[in-house]
Amino acid sequence: MPNIFNDGVFSVESMAAIIISILLGLIISVTYMKTEENEGYSQHFMFTLVIIPAVVAIIIILIGSNVARAFTLAGTFSLVRFRSNPGSPKSIAYIFFTMAAGLACGAKAFVYAFVFSIMLCFLMFILTKVNFGKPSSYSKILKIVIPENLDYEDVFDDILSQYTNKYTLLKVRTADLGSVYELVYSISVKANISQKEFIDKIRCRNGNLNITLIMDSKKEDF
Repeated sequence: MPNIFNDGVFSVESMAAIIISILLGLIISVTYMKTEENEGYSQHFMFTLVIIPAVVAIIIILIGSNVARAFTLAGTFSLVRFRSNPGSPKSIAYIFFTMAAGLACGAKAFVYAFVFSIMLCFLMFILTKVNFGKPSSYSKILKIVIPENLDYEDVFDDILSQYTNKYTLLKVRTADLGSVYELVYSISVKANISQKEFIDKIRCRNGNLNITLIMDSKKEDF
């Protein structure tokens, strides 16, 4: 049975690595919360970001230069199955971020771990502040109800051309026993337009029947 004291697993340097990795996990998790305030985040995910660096650091410390121990740990972790959703690309990037911090701490590269963590956290704040990569238009779903005697094929083309970058008629169906049609469009709205003015022009043409504008086409099955 290996002696953790003789192997250098339990030492002041190892304890420092675990403590620093936890602190870096806290810094990274706070950065994620501040850059995701508008989108919302899970408390469980925040706990995960805090604990991952420490777990990775502990693994690196335990392995050290012992090849047999490395194969044993690899076999143990190969039995783990993750059944949760992978998450957004940004969340996955943060997970790799915390893993890198833990690796650096486990390798006793404390200055490197601290410097690169602060730099990347600062970078995330800057990218969020300037809205880096924000699209100039947003994809939405527009549902319009029209009376049965109104020709739906090009009735809204001039309005849609004025307020959208592109639009596509996805579906047409009858409702209320065939007394009305429901048109479903996928639209890419131009930046800085008045949505109220856009909807008002449509309702003037459809006889003030129902109009639904879904802000994110990915969040609702139309």
